[in-house]
Amino acid sequence: MIPNHAQFLQAVQEKKKVWVKFYSKADDGVLEQAYAPLDYGPGIGVQDGLNRYWLWNDATNTGSHPLGLLPQQIVDLKVLGEVFDPAQFAVGPWPLAVSEKSGLPSAAVAVAVDLPGGVTCVKP
Repeated sequence: MIPNHAQFLQAVQEKKKVWVKFYSKADDGVLEQAYAPLDYGPGIGVQDGLNRYWLWNDATNTGSHPLGLLPQQIVDLKVLGEVFDPAQFAVGPWPLAVSEKSGLPSAAVAVAVDLPGGVTCVKP
């Protein structure tokens, strides 16, 4: 877990965006951007079973929007004052632990999520 794990979980529940500075395996460098926090958990279909910080990139127009970061990838994370509405983007189902408390969809429909590093996560 990251040092400000509790603040991340609170941001999920309060639907507040977070600013994240992280190491991107796909870009082989450090990136930073504002995201909508979705959840914390292993993700269904990810073979390693490791917990990830799941974020939604609503600023991109291409590819998949969900991003799953391992704790060691996150350099810094800060909660922003900007509130987001999960209904404004099609998150699809998100059946992890925190999402049920945050009002994010949890329908049992499969969604394939392409993650950095060429990993595809299938979330039922």
